[in-house]
Amino acid sequence: MSDRVLLHVGTPKTGTSYLQDVLFRNRRTLARSGLLYPADRFDAHFLAALDLMRLPWGGLEAEAVGAWDRLAAQVREHHGTAIISHEILATASRAQAGRALESLGHGSGAEVHLVLSVRDLVRQIPAEWQENVKHRASLSYGAFLDQVMDPRRESRIATWFWGVQELPDILNRWGHDLPPERVHLVTVPPAGGPQQLLWKRFSVVFGLDGLDLDLEGERSNPSLGAPETALVRRINRAANRRLNPADYRPLVRELLAHQTLSQRTRSPRLALPPDVHPWVSEVTRSWVAEIERRGYDVVGDLHDLAGAAPVTRYADPDHPSEKQVAAAAVDAIKALLLEGARLRGSEDALRRELDETRAALERAHLR
Repeated sequence: MSDRVLLHVGTPKTGTSYLQDVLFRNRRTLARSGLLYPADRFDAHFLAALDLMRLPWGGLEAEAVGAWDRLAAQVREHHGTAIISHEILATASRAQAGRALESLGHGSGAEVHLVLSVRDLVRQIPAEWQENVKHRASLSYGAFLDQVMDPRRESRIATWFWGVQELPDILNRWGHDLPPERVHLVTVPPAGGPQQLLWKRFSVVFGLDGLDLDLEGERSNPSLGAPETALVRRINRAANRRLNPADYRPLVRELLAHQTLSQRTRSPRLALPPDVHPWVSEVTRSWVAEIERRGYDVVGDLHDLAGAAPVTRYADPDHPSEKQVAAAAVDAIKALLLEGARLRGSEDALRRELDETRAALERAHLR
C-alpha cells in the first residue's frame, strides 16, 4: 500500500499539460526518489479518468476500459508516494470520487491528499470557450457566455463548465471525506508574473523541490488570439459535416490551432467582456470566502483568483476585424499547403522504397 497518494484533479487550463509532461518524462528520476508516476504512455491518466467516469470521448472510452483499476493497482502496490494527475477528474460525481479514493487506499492505510490547481474566472471563461472551439464547437462567444451565466445551468455547455470550474462544488465532491490539511489549492499566478512561479508552487505540493528534473516541456496547450479563434470557429461551421473527427485533430486542432495560429502573438487576446466582470467578481468573492472558512492548505495566494481588471480595448471574437481574420487565414492556408507538400514527398519516398524492394525481390527470385 502506498504511504502517500497525491491526487491532482484539475482544474483545466491551470498548467496541467505542462505538469503532466514533466512528470511523465521524468518518471525514472522520480522513481529513484521513491515517487511513483504510474504511466506507460503520456495519456495514461486521461484514459484512467475516462474509465472511472465512463465518459464518452470520440471512441477513446473503448480503449480506456479497465484503465482506472490498473492505475489504482499500481498505486496500491507502491511503497512510497504516488502521484496521479488529470484535469477532467474535476467533473467526477461524488460517487465516482468516493470509488476513486477507496481504490487508492483511502480508509485502508494510505494517506490520500487532494490537489486542486485553480485560476481566476477572468481567464478561465474565455479559455473554456476557446477549448470548445478547438474541439469542433461552432457556438458563438456570446451564446457560450449566456449559457454559462444562466442560473439554471441546464445546457450541456453549462453542465461541463461548472463541473470543472466551480471550486466549492469540486471540493465538496472530492474532499468531503478528507481533513482540510490534506486538501491543497495551488493558485495560478496573475499573467505577467515570474515564469517559473507556478511550477515552484506545484513543486512544493508534490514534493519535487531539490530533484534534478528536465523541465523543458514538450507538450502544451497554447492559446489563440480573438481573430484566430474566430477563424477556427468558421472552419468548424464550414467543415464539420464533411471532416472526419479522426482527421480534425491532426489537421485543425494540432496543425492549424496549436502549431500555426498560436504563433500569431500580436493579435488581440481573447478576453472577458467588461460588462461580465461584476458578475465574475461576485462569484469569486463567494468562492474565496467559502475556501477560507474551510481552512484548506493554499499554496499561492487566494487573491490570485480575483483576476485582472477589464481590458480597455475589448476585441469581440463574434465580430472580429476581418483584416486580422484574413491574415490568419493566409497563415492557415500556407500551413496546409506545406503539410500537403510534406505528405506528397513522403508518399514519393515510400513509392521509391517500394519500387526498390520490388526490384530486389525480383533479382532474388531470378537468382
